[in-house]
Amino acid sequence: MATSSKAKKKTVRLASGRKRARQDVKLNAANTALRSKFRTVIKNVQKAVTAGDKPKAAELFKTAQAVIDSVADKGIFHKNKAARHKSRLSAKIKALAA
Repeated sequence: MATSSKAKKKTVRLASGRKRARQDVKLNAANTALRSKFRTVIKNVQKAVTAGDKPKAAELFKTAQAVIDSVADKGIFHKNKAARHKSRLSAKIKALAA
């Protein structure tokens, strides 16, 4: 029995359920965008560290901290995950001085 590549969507009958489905689409898009931004700022800092550019890495890290904290505050990632990423990035930047 062949299955289609897309999962079948169930049709919601209640008005409240339809509204919830509409909200979920918007929330999913917002969360996906924030998750992507989180990954991007981390990659930017890591690229600067790899290039050995400490001033640029420090500047990017400062902006990355705000993004990482906001993602954790919104509950997209756990606060410990955010703290771990900040700690590791900070350690890499400090290691450039040595």
